[in-house]
Amino acid sequence: MNDYLKSDCTNCFGLCCVALPFAKSADFPLSKGSGEPCRNLCSDNSCKIHDHLREKGFRGCVSYECFGAGQHVSQLIYRGQDWRNDSERAIEMFAVFSLVQQLHEMLWYLDQALRLKETQSFHLSLQDMYTETVQLTEKAPEEILNLDIGAHRSKVNQLLLKTSEVYRKGFPQKKSRGLDYVGANLKRANLQGVSLRGALMIAANLSHADLRKADFIGADLRDADLGNANLTGALFLTQSQLNGANGNVHTKIPDYLKRPDHWV
Repeated sequence: MNDYLKSDCTNCFGLCCVALPFAKSADFPLSKGSGEPCRNLCSDNSCKIHDHLREKGFRGCVSYECFGAGQHVSQLIYRGQDWRNDSERAIEMFAVFSLVQQLHEMLWYLDQALRLKETQSFHLSLQDMYTETVQLTEKAPEEILNLDIGAHRSKVNQLLLKTSEVYRKGFPQKKSRGLDYVGANLKRANLQGVSLRGALMIAANLSHADLRKADFIGADLRDADLGNANLTGALFLTQSQLNGANGNVHTKIPDYLKRPDHWV
């Protein structure tokens, strides 16, 4: 996986800690508005409770991933000019960050699709879409703000759906049950090659489950138990999904992802 599609907080202006709003909930101990700096954001853009986010109730921060959009906006689009020095620029930068984050997420999925041998027959289409998406992230701020992200996402999604179909070919083409997975007991379930696109799997028991080659795009795995589960070859699985879930040293994950520190 391309490193520039992974968050690098050391080269970001703490954009996710300012631009994004959140409400007091199980994921956050307080509420914060859009454009309002989090109380834990330091002047050097570090987080003063970074190593204790889960214990302090900021589980939403642990499961968030910008896919490298933070450093791209901070260092490339705005050339290292901090939002703190210009209030008008700050408002614009936060809006741009939100859109670029969506584009970088699309690039993450396209990048994985391009690395699969199963997609060779439409590799050129994937590459063209990847290049087109990169070019959108390189536009000037005012151009990015006028992009039709929804229309572009629709084009990308057609290729991702095709990727999922060819990658999971030979497995039962079952679809997820949506809300039925919330808190569901799926211990030792055979979900190999199943589409879990957009599935709500909050607090689901997936321990010892066979999830090889399952499609996880958009699945909500917050507090799901992945202990001893096998996610080898999982499709479109992200670091943020793993960070929001619980697992252990026996959980098998794709080699492009990192085992979360809270997994024991």
